[in-house]
Amino acid sequence: MSVKREEFGVTENGEQVNAYIVDNGKISFRVIDYGAALVNVVVPDALGRKADVALGWNDVHGYEHNHGFMGALVGPSCNRIAGAEFEIDGKEIHLPVNDGPNNLHTDKEHGLNRRMWKALPGEDFVMFSIHLDDGDLCLPGNREICVTYSVLDDDGVQIHYHATSDQKTIFNFTNHSYWNLDGHAAGSILRTRLQLNCSHFTPVREGSIPTGEIRAVAGTPFDFTQPKEIGRDIDADDPQLAITGGYDHNFCIDGYDGEGTICLAARAQGPASGRVMEVQTNTPGVQFYTANFLNNAGCKEGRTYGPREAFCLETQFYPDSVHHSNFPQPIFGGDTVYDTITIYRFPTGKA
Repeated sequence: MSVKREEFGVTENGEQVNAYIVDNGKISFRVIDYGAALVNVVVPDALGRKADVALGWNDVHGYEHNHGFMGALVGPSCNRIAGAEFEIDGKEIHLPVNDGPNNLHTDKEHGLNRRMWKALPGEDFVMFSIHLDDGDLCLPGNREICVTYSVLDDDGVQIHYHATSDQKTIFNFTNHSYWNLDGHAAGSILRTRLQLNCSHFTPVREGSIPTGEIRAVAGTPFDFTQPKEIGRDIDADDPQLAITGGYDHNFCIDGYDGEGTICLAARAQGPASGRVMEVQTNTPGVQFYTANFLNNAGCKEGRTYGPREAFCLETQFYPDSVHHSNFPQPIFGGDTVYDTITIYRFPTGKA
């Protein structure tokens, strides 16, 4: 098996962007060095019929104006931070105010999703690396960041994040792929069956900022501990769903131990294809988002993607953890190295 490289367009600044295709004969994926974004994931269903299950664009121009972060690597701080500020050892950190009064995904215009990464392809993987100077993206530390995408023999796409810093800083990376297991252009995901290995979630207040509570899902529309259709309770009369217009919440992964153990976070099944995806990770949380406000035109095959035509399962430390001491903390640096793994597995068969 080898990695194939092909041109993926030229940015508005004149930078040549390359795509890297990894294919083990059963599943394949394509990633680009602009934003280290995951562009395609082509996998079979139980009958061997293949489809691309990741939403996206055919060239780099869509990713340059990717306000929904489709397929993007998000960091160094994914999700939301209240007030766009926090402290590390008494030092005040101020981030861009870009989501109401809060910060979302570090920097929408200049973040890692808008940077060129150095690519190092291997036999069955592509490693992207980038250096950030102290103060770049408003965060402390001279930082070395690597993300490696690889295809696994057991039908998985693995994303391995590794980051170091010479000062304490925040590291909380995720991949923001939008999934539709019946194919990227298949439409509504409300009949997709989902199971989350999460008996608790973190409720939010206005602005989708966690309140600090870790609440049991039992007896609420957030209970996915047994498989159910995503659409079954999505419009229930629930204050949490009203705040976010559907599901857009962090779920706490059962089994997380802070020691690197990889746990099952989620299992989903497409209603038409029967195609299954399992998400495994050693992060403490996963953001389940039902693309409530998705509206992207000119995408793959000329497709326009609309609300609730995909779902996201973004592995992460909990949002706004820096303001909640009872949450696992995403502060790293010095001898403390950030190292997480997320695996998207596509086993043939039923969920």
